Amino acid sequence: MGHHSRRESFAGSTSTFRLDLEPEPTDLLWPFGNIDGLDRDDIRETAYEIFFTACRSSPGFGGRNALNYYSSNQENTDGGSGTGPGFGSGAPNRGNGVGLLGTSRMKRVLGLKTLRRSTSRRTSSVGGGGSSNPSSPGGHGHGTFGSNPGSSPSMSFTVPPGKLKRPLTSAEIMRQQMRVTEQSDNRLRKTLMRTLVGQMGRRAETIILPLELLRHLKPSEFNDAHEYHLWQKRQLKILELGLLLHPSIPLDRSNTFAMRLRDIVRSSESKSIDTGKHSENMRALCNSVVSLAWRSPTGAQTDVCHWADGFPVNIHLYLALLHSIFDLRDETLVLDEIDEILELIKKTWSTLGISRAMHNLCFTWILFQQYVVTGQTEPDLLCASVAMLAEVVIDAKKSDREVLYVKMLSSVLTSIKGWSEKRLLDYHESFHKGTIGLMDNLLPLALSVTKILDEDVGGAAVSAPEERKLEPAVDSTGNRVDQYIRSSLKTAFTKVLETEDPNDKTGEIEQKAKESLFQLAKETEDLATKEKETFSPILKKWHPIATGLAAVTLHNCYGTVLKQFLAGVSTLTNETIEILQRAGKLEKVLVSMVVEDSVDYEDGGRAIVREMVPYEVDSIILSLLKTWIEERLKKARELFERAKETETWNPKSKTEPYAQSVVELMKLAKQTVDDFFEIPIRTSDDLVHDLAGRLELLFQDYTTFVASCGSKQSYIPTLPPLTRCNRDSKFIQLCKKASPCKIGTEDSHHNGSNEGNHPRPSTSRGTQRLYIRLNTLHYLLSHIHSIDKTLALSPRLSPSSTTKPTRFPHNRRQLGCGSSYFDLARSSIQAASQHVSEIAAYRLIFLDSNSVFYESLYMGDVANARIRPALRILKQNLTLLGAILTDRAQPLAIKEVMKASFEAYLMVLLAGGSSRVFYRSDHEMIEEDFDSLKRVFCACGEGFIAEEVVEREAETVEGVVTLMGQCTEQIMEDFSIVACEASGIGMVGSGQKLPMPPTTGRWNRSDPNTILRVLCHRNDGAANQFLKRTFQLAKRR
Repeated sequence: MGHHSRRESFAGSTSTFRLDLEPEPTDLLWPFGNIDGLDRDDIRETAYEIFFTACRSSPGFGGRNALNYYSSNQENTDGGSGTGPGFGSGAPNRGNGVGLLGTSRMKRVLGLKTLRRSTSRRTSSVGGGGSSNPSSPGGHGHGTFGSNPGSSPSMSFTVPPGKLKRPLTSAEIMRQQMRVTEQSDNRLRKTLMRTLVGQMGRRAETIILPLELLRHLKPSEFNDAHEYHLWQKRQLKILELGLLLHPSIPLDRSNTFAMRLRDIVRSSESKSIDTGKHSENMRALCNSVVSLAWRSPTGAQTDVCHWADGFPVNIHLYLALLHSIFDLRDETLVLDEIDEILELIKKTWSTLGISRAMHNLCFTWILFQQYVVTGQTEPDLLCASVAMLAEVVIDAKKSDREVLYVKMLSSVLTSIKGWSEKRLLDYHESFHKGTIGLMDNLLPLALSVTKILDEDVGGAAVSAPEERKLEPAVDSTGNRVDQYIRSSLKTAFTKVLETEDPNDKTGEIEQKAKESLFQLAKETEDLATKEKETFSPILKKWHPIATGLAAVTLHNCYGTVLKQFLAGVSTLTNETIEILQRAGKLEKVLVSMVVEDSVDYEDGGRAIVREMVPYEVDSIILSLLKTWIEERLKKARELFERAKETETWNPKSKTEPYAQSVVELMKLAKQTVDDFFEIPIRTSDDLVHDLAGRLELLFQDYTTFVASCGSKQSYIPTLPPLTRCNRDSKFIQLCKKASPCKIGTEDSHHNGSNEGNHPRPSTSRGTQRLYIRLNTLHYLLSHIHSIDKTLALSPRLSPSSTTKPTRFPHNRRQLGCGSSYFDLARSSIQAASQHVSEIAAYRLIFLDSNSVFYESLYMGDVANARIRPALRILKQNLTLLGAILTDRAQPLAIKEVMKASFEAYLMVLLAGGSSRVFYRSDHEMIEEDFDSLKRVFCACGEGFIAEEVVEREAETVEGVVTLMGQCTEQIMEDFSIVACEASGIGMVGSGQKLPMPPTTGRWNRSDPNTILRVLCHRNDGAANQFLKRTFQLAKRR
């Protein structure tokens, strides 16, 4: 059978066994470097050869007394476990080379299970009447390893009936564990026998084993030439690796022996070389190997050869030996014979250049690696790694450490740290409730490894490139655990976040964002709960406020997402409010966890709480709400500015006799208030006042705009200059009474024709637009009342939480229950209504009705220019006024028309110009006309103006009319008295003149200017002379 077929037989018969010394490259990094040209089978076989050579004098390996072992339990059952109670007192006592039942001391120290399996696995058969010497090479041909599923066909034998069973020797156990065939073992034994003839006391470290094997084994001892060639190449490759590529003592590349050896190795690649006694190649090989192996660092003579102690060849070989401690059937278990196996393996130290510190480091690695490659299913292996790490800590602190050891220490610990921290930095993914115990074991391992690297390795060794990718190591254990907590929770949060997308920009954005952030908040809360219940109890052993730190980390993670979401929020919506409220609820849960976990901490958790950036949900909502109010009011303000440019004051229809701009403005205001209270939050009184105040400013500005229609003074005629009246003599007056003049007749006829033709109203378009302004103001007032009621009765309104003064001084809550949110706006509208009504009335009387009132009434003489035509036009105008104005606007408008009419009537009597003259005898007609004018307003509408109001407003006119009925002498006397009193001179003495009274425009019978004007319009000689004498007034032309 060739060498290749032998390997296949092992691979096929050990389906559950993995010999991989190196784990997956992406999982656990191999820290010992690579060696080219040898596979793992070659390394294992070479390691066995070195092991056997080092142990050749021990019982079972060819020595005088065989050292045999029984398994730890004779029961024919598989499974079970046992752990020692503590440190043992050494290996169990042996008698006649037979192992006694007991528990492994090493297993007790490391906390490993004790195997309980059938004894047939550790026994060999012996023929009935005779015995087989296990020390002889041939003795193995009659042994059996029972039903070992991990052995090759050449290692499995059938126990004939009647055969006795004996315990396996150490050599047999090791050969079985190293999966070495009997044929290979026999060849090794023969070589050693031939080599050590006559020198049985020769030390193993003086034997260059590959060279001896090449010298003593011939092709005939192999199944075929191909198998021999493969075997020879392995031996030469070992020499090349140990002497040329990785020598323990640096080698000069120009060394002639090295060059010769390199040539021989290359020549063996294509075919096997002749190793006969007289072969030139063999002599050259021997010379080269011996010369290279027996070198010393100083050049002095040495008693130890160096062919397998160069790094990393020696470590690869040594790890292959250490791997033999694992059970072939179940690689998660360690053989009960570990104590004896390790004692035997230590015999290879001198050959391989292994120190105790290196052994401890390699043994720690092999336990940890086995835990990893077997799927992390056996926590005992991890615990054993932690136990062995305690020995490594002691070794690492020694001052006499070798440079190679420090390099190995850094590489091994860096690899363990990288693998461990990969899981600890994401422990939410790596562990769950059922495997949390593994994390409890992995944490101290990772922390110890990190501590050694920080304190004992530092910059003494070159770290692996992969380590430089990790975050810098920290000094404090607590800080390292701090990093694990933060990293794992951030990673877990990120994975949750990947399933959600709160910043999704497709579809119904707001609804998707709401659902995503709601779900994210729920899962964040679940993460916090899982952390507190599952992981924090373990982490608190290493970090005093592990739960609080986890809560802070999650708080900041969610806060970052929330901040990103809010960055894209430009206006307030119900969905945004609900998201913020859910965030506030999450924040309360996380803060309570921090507070609860920090109660007993030295600073009460203040330092870690400072890391929590508050969500400030209330202030964000308030800010968004204010922004929302600003945006709504900005739209209203834009509407108002647009109305100032486009409003024509033409009604849309008879049913809507007001400006369209006020309809749009109040609709927007009402919608703003309704939407404001639809926002699902408790609204503070201050915020409502803020909204109301801003609306009120808008209403006031609009009211000012509506009222911007001029003043009544622009419609009042200019007062004519005062003149004295002397148009007619007494004779002419008598003629007029007897026969009215032609002009008067024509006027009378003209007025009569007007009456017969049903004159139309004289109200102009401009006056009608003023009526629309009045309707607009009343529409504004009525809707302000509706908005005011909505604000006052809202169930969402809550008392203000601040006592700071608002920016609006008219705080309704401070004014009392009878107050309104819009008192100033109401006052402004009422004043504007008064103003517009007044202007409309003066325009109607002094402009629209000027031709039938001021320009016609009593023109020429009273009798022929009575008030009836003007009253008919006035009634028509009042009817149109009632048709245009709303009911609420009519009373004030009619009252103002009445006041304007009375004003116009007074101006006719007192400032009618040179075309009007009055006699005392005209008093009755004038009084009758004024009574008719009063009746028009008393009868107007359905009691719009009360009679007492009419009488009160008519008092001034009636006083003047009464004054006109007095005699001239009485009027002059009254004038003199009143004028002196008004001027403050008392009585007029000799040589003094009465002062000219100023024109105030406030007509009254007690006003000296009013009395003077009555005298100026009195067509009387006495009045004429008085005015000429007193004031030198000019005569009328």
